[in-house]
Amino acid sequence: MASVPSLASTVQQRLADALSAALPEAGSADPLLRRSDRADFQANGILALAKKLKGNPRELATKVVEALPADDVLKEVEVSGPGFLNITVSDRAIVDTLAARAADDRLGVPYAQEPGTTVVDYAQPNVAKEMHVGHLRSAVIGDAMVQILEFAGEKVVRRHHIGDWGTQFGMLIQYLIEHPHELDHKADTGDTQASGEEAMSNLNRLYKASRALFDSDEEFKARARDRVVLLQSGDPETIRLWQRFVDESKIYFYSVFDKLDMEVRDPDVVGESGYNDMLDETCRLLEESGVAVRSEGALCVFFDDVKGPDGKPVPLIVRKSNGGYGYAATDLSAIRDRVQKLGADTLLYVVDARQSLHFKMVFETARRAGWLGDGVKAVQLAFGTVLGKDGKPFKTREGETVRLVDLLDEAIERASAVVREKSEGLPEAERLTEEEIAERGTQVGIGAIKYADLSTSASRDYKFDLDQMVSLNGDTSVYLQYAYARIRSIVRKSGDAEPVAHPELELAPAERALGLHLDRFGETLTEVAASYEPHRLAAYLYQLASLYTTFYAECPVLKAPTPEQVENRLFLCDLTARTLRQGMALLGIRTPERL
Repeated sequence: MASVPSLASTVQQRLADALSAALPEAGSADPLLRRSDRADFQANGILALAKKLKGNPRELATKVVEALPADDVLKEVEVSGPGFLNITVSDRAIVDTLAARAADDRLGVPYAQEPGTTVVDYAQPNVAKEMHVGHLRSAVIGDAMVQILEFAGEKVVRRHHIGDWGTQFGMLIQYLIEHPHELDHKADTGDTQASGEEAMSNLNRLYKASRALFDSDEEFKARARDRVVLLQSGDPETIRLWQRFVDESKIYFYSVFDKLDMEVRDPDVVGESGYNDMLDETCRLLEESGVAVRSEGALCVFFDDVKGPDGKPVPLIVRKSNGGYGYAATDLSAIRDRVQKLGADTLLYVVDARQSLHFKMVFETARRAGWLGDGVKAVQLAFGTVLGKDGKPFKTREGETVRLVDLLDEAIERASAVVREKSEGLPEAERLTEEEIAERGTQVGIGAIKYADLSTSASRDYKFDLDQMVSLNGDTSVYLQYAYARIRSIVRKSGDAEPVAHPELELAPAERALGLHLDRFGETLTEVAASYEPHRLAAYLYQLASLYTTFYAECPVLKAPTPEQVENRLFLCDLTARTLRQGMALLGIRTPERL
């Protein structure tokens, strides 16, 4: 089905037509329509137009009002102040538009007008290292943007640029050669989480032991350094053992992403090693084109506006003086691959704000080299730091970085307690079983962590406060999940009554407010997909749940005065539930039918 025009776009079109009819000399002027507290909408464009036409704005506004057609959409248009138009739409227009949305699987949300191909680089753990709280935001924000862009009709290529190359692998591989059973697993039980924990335990043990030997034994250190050379030159046995580390780490990564309720697919994991074969050519092309120059033996790119504290230029080092490649060489090779082979016209990097200067320099270098042409944009969706309740970077009591899996487990435990307590307050027939409490606790706990992250502007730091995150009150996912479950409960109790739209009915103020907000879903998603700001979708959903709470308090649904009102209110309930469910799914959060 085609997308459903929002009330805002319908009113905008009515006003534009009236402007052209009343003031032909104005050409195609923009009415500058916006939502308003005084009416449903306000048009401010006539003020600027009056200045251009040297006319009286109130007189011009009156002419435009007189040129508006009499129809079912506009209930009242009032000239206000120096020439604003305050516009109230009819109840019929609200219900008709919502009925059209309800008839569509996509709730009338339009596809992007000119969809392209976006590569999203997110969730980038390091091989042979534990995932910690610092890995959370890239994964959660990136996954939400993937869902939102795909829903908008964009072709999305996911990329997990894992850290799987570097000098530390010489140490790890050499230790594994000398202690060949360190990565062996016990019998496979098929339990993803248990396998993941065992994999990480093996890797941690091996990393600590190899590091201790490297630091204390000069002969081992020499053998480890020789092993790096063998790795970089592609020695088959060394590569085979390196692959064991990658595979073992993936068992662990996937168990964590599984707990985060995120789909990470093997073909999408293309680590630093995936671009090794391109590094030499990338450097050659940069040097031949003059984009990069040799400085003190290293291959560097310089920028007029990037200087150190001493006032000297700080370069982007593409190749070090010892011949080794820096991160820049890999990132520039990845840009070449993503634009030239994958056909991307947008590159979206969900990366910590502390790497902003690096990416600014990389993007500028790629532009100078011609790899980011006019039709291609590269964007860093930079995110802030996760802080503890004290406002300082989140650490354990011992001052260590918090393991991500421990954080997720604690959230699930807290949420399960909230779900259990709420369930125990219900009549016995409606209480959840232990199995249901465990399942809902997981959905609520993981949802709470994701929503706390996504409801904060990505660029800001945010405080990690589990007590607040799993609260039933305030701007939390639990509040939204309970709003959804409450609606599903009403629909289950509705008996023979069906959700049916009745455009002929007059709407109560709470019904109007809810209806007008439901109609904004499509335009909100379009804005979020264009600006890469998932917090705006979270804000929309929280306001939707709040407006529903007011509606629920003021407008009895199953005890409404007439059968038509019961049906119409059930219709509003049903559309609210579907919108909440779809919006939450795009944020990667589940909405249980019963809570």
